[in-house]
Amino acid sequence: MNGKQTVLNEPIPGTLLRDYQAEIVEILRGNLTPKHMRQKLLDYHENDIAQALELLEADGRGRLYRLLDAETLADVLGYSDSLGTYLAELPIRKQVAVLSRLEITDAVEALRAMDKEQRKTLTELLSDEMRQEIRLLSSFDEDEIGSRMSTNYIAVRADLSVRGVMRELVAQAAENDNVSRIYVLDEDGILVGAIDLKDLIIAREGTPLESIVMSSYPYVYANEPVDACVERIREYSEDSIPVLDAENRLCGVLTSQILTQLVGDTLEEDYARLAGLSSEEDLEEPLHRSIGKRLPWLVILLGLGLLISGVVGLFEAVIAEIAIIVSFQSLVLGMAGNVGTQSLAVTIRVLADETARGRERLRLIWKELRIGMANGLILGLASFLLIGLYLMLLREQAPGFAFAVSACTAVALFISILLSSLAGTAIPMLFQRLHIDPAVASGPFITTVNDLVAVVSYYGFAWILLLNLLRI
Repeated sequence: MNGKQTVLNEPIPGTLLRDYQAEIVEILRGNLTPKHMRQKLLDYHENDIAQALELLEADGRGRLYRLLDAETLADVLGYSDSLGTYLAELPIRKQVAVLSRLEITDAVEALRAMDKEQRKTLTELLSDEMRQEIRLLSSFDEDEIGSRMSTNYIAVRADLSVRGVMRELVAQAAENDNVSRIYVLDEDGILVGAIDLKDLIIAREGTPLESIVMSSYPYVYANEPVDACVERIREYSEDSIPVLDAENRLCGVLTSQILTQLVGDTLEEDYARLAGLSSEEDLEEPLHRSIGKRLPWLVILLGLGLLISGVVGLFEAVIAEIAIIVSFQSLVLGMAGNVGTQSLAVTIRVLADETARGRERLRLIWKELRIGMANGLILGLASFLLIGLYLMLLREQAPGFAFAVSACTAVALFISILLSSLAGTAIPMLFQRLHIDPAVASGPFITTVNDLVAVVSYYGFAWILLLNLLRI
């Protein structure tokens, strides 16, 4: 226990959840002496202090900067999404001191956000070791996993004894606190394997080192695309993943914190792509680029929307004779879209698994068809009863007419839900087979296809049942 306060997701029964950020702001706006103010601030977690920065004006942030030493301030700013902005507010010497204590990935990110002249000035003031690490990470493109790795790791030679590894661990732990995995290298720096800290602690002095070295251990290459790496290592529960250069030498690691952030970033990007965007947009992105991402899919959807409007126009006779059926059109279209989106989300997750073969994908299609059939049957029967009673009791329609209209809605719901389940599963698989990114293309396309299916099934059955069979 380090004495720091932690924020619980839910309050203890009978207590109120404290607003730590507000408390921190109140402390900084108070009249305590610097010593007592600092002591109080250090009782809070660095993340809470980082979030409180967003609630402070420039004067309040300046007071905080003066109260905290460079090491503590680096820990605080490491949690902030506005690291570059806050770093620029510091005096030049403190900027250097904070940069030197940041995780190397955070330091590189902060430097990239600065203008060229400021970046050059700060870089020249850093230590040789820090500059070398920054050059290493900066040598990789932002889309390569090497740009995200940390140099916070412990590595030992393969020819050491267990006692020798323990000595190296103690010696390196002062500079690198990522100690749960110790990486073993040969004389050329090539990765041999990894040692779990627990296995090292319980090993006897005479235990051969190779007996506790995990030679089968996941790794990535520094020049691999981030997305490909995340998909491959997402299922591993390791505390860190080694990053190798082209010669299989260890050059960095992906810590658990980095992995968590990468997975989160990937999920956010996938969400944006489901909306028809090529990647997540931000406020700084140029207007023309944002338009270029969205416009192609909007044009496609416009064409499909005109097709749907044309199909609706074919059923003008139905609408003219029985205008009330228009009231339930949105119900059918909305349910079809919801079901298609659910099936799409499940399918995209399966397609992301490179081990899923043709048989597993066929099983998924069959499963989604059965789910769609069951849901369509249940919702169809429910809509038949509820819409029929609604028209009969509240709209004072004749029972025969009321339940005829509800029957059209029920059948259309069943058909559209069943086919939407199929479309939400089969279309992304088809796109993948055609080498079209299913995450980008499937979302807007499936939504419009489901609308088309729902319109045709709803008005088509109404035309058959109400106008031709019952002649209402």
